[in-house]
Amino acid sequence: MKGISEAWQPYVDSYARLEPDLAGSNLPWLRELRQQALARFISLGFPGPKHEDWKYTRVRTLAETAFTSAVSSSIAVSLEQCQRYFLAETPCFRLVFVDGGFAPGLSEVADLPAGAVVGNLASCFKQQAESLRGVLASYADYQNQPFTALNTAFMADGAYLYLPPRTVLTKPVHLIFLTTGRSKAVVTHPRNLIVLEPESELTVIEHHAGLNDAVYFTNTVTEIVVGKGASVEHIKLQEESAKSFHIATVQVQQEQDAQFLSRNLALGGRLARNDINSVLAGEGAGCILEGLYALDGVRHVDNHTRVDHQQPHTTSQEFYKGILEGKSRAVFNGKVIVHPHAQKADACQANRNLLLSEGAEVDTKPELEIYADDVKCAHGATVGQLDKDQIFYLRSRGMKEDAARQLLTYAFVEEIARRIKLRPIRTRIEHRLSAQFSEQQRKEVG
Repeated sequence: MKGISEAWQPYVDSYARLEPDLAGSNLPWLRELRQQALARFISLGFPGPKHEDWKYTRVRTLAETAFTSAVSSSIAVSLEQCQRYFLAETPCFRLVFVDGGFAPGLSEVADLPAGAVVGNLASCFKQQAESLRGVLASYADYQNQPFTALNTAFMADGAYLYLPPRTVLTKPVHLIFLTTGRSKAVVTHPRNLIVLEPESELTVIEHHAGLNDAVYFTNTVTEIVVGKGASVEHIKLQEESAKSFHIATVQVQQEQDAQFLSRNLALGGRLARNDINSVLAGEGAGCILEGLYALDGVRHVDNHTRVDHQQPHTTSQEFYKGILEGKSRAVFNGKVIVHPHAQKADACQANRNLLLSEGAEVDTKPELEIYADDVKCAHGATVGQLDKDQIFYLRSRGMKEDAARQLLTYAFVEEIARRIKLRPIRTRIEHRLSAQFSEQQRKEVG
């Protein structure tokens, strides 16, 4: 019997069938890139338990599930089915992708500033392929990351956003990736490329969801290039179905004085993994990474972050919070590397977890690697339960136990939720967490 690392053969067979029909297959440089990535995926294989970065996240079930590529099996979705994912009463540019393919009838892009691009990657392969060459796949590490290699081999569509110098998008860009789940288990490989020229500004919401409670696999990669003095807020909202697998990489390259804000909201999926990496490649660059995960049942979420301070006077702040119920499990690994030349770097990170059941489990590992001597760095992690004294106090004031527990639980995550300035996203998070906590408290108390 072959091991998990050799489970790549179905993907190789699938690639052989699909390669001639993938978007941009007529572009020699893109075809060569895909083939190199596929060869690298075969060489790396699926990560096993001996792989340090995957020590607590087992992907055997994912690797051994027979997924069918959704490239040739997309199903039409109506506007009514999509509307519950829209940002209510908030003007925005919207791109919708269904089973990995762009759905222009569900998308809305109008009145862009001169020179700006908000479009899909497959169209760009036809119309402006040379502008992608040398940028696409130049930052996400497909040489060492097997799922990034797999995505690069199969990438066919996704979002392409480009802002010229000193361009500000006053409306957010909402990217919605829907998986229908109405056919046999499918796999999609969304690929996004976001390029901000100097002093431009953008807010983008990357939103993943399933229309049905089905088994499927989303393997997504987003590359973000932030030019000198530019700033971007990236909100990743993951609401996949309870039986799905979600593997995601966000790779950011920041030039001088560039600012990056990440809000990573992981609320769905059976097994989810988020890799968010930022390279502070220019002096004065800064990033803020915030995350929230809420798990129940036997769900598993793994958050890996890495910040490379490569230049002086760079800053990073990281704050992740998680709530776990049932027999769920969370993994947090936050790595900060201060390179020798990065004097006066300032980095801090914190991970706090609240366990609501005896069966829930957290593995948290903040890491600092410091090779410069004039820096300010700190990290910390906590794992705890609801305070019995606080519950007693609230009950002594006439509050029922389930209401007291719900109030304290929500207060724990509210610190992250209240930082979300985009009201529809914040409201969506609050409603979802409120419903989840209420249901769980009823089970535990009643």
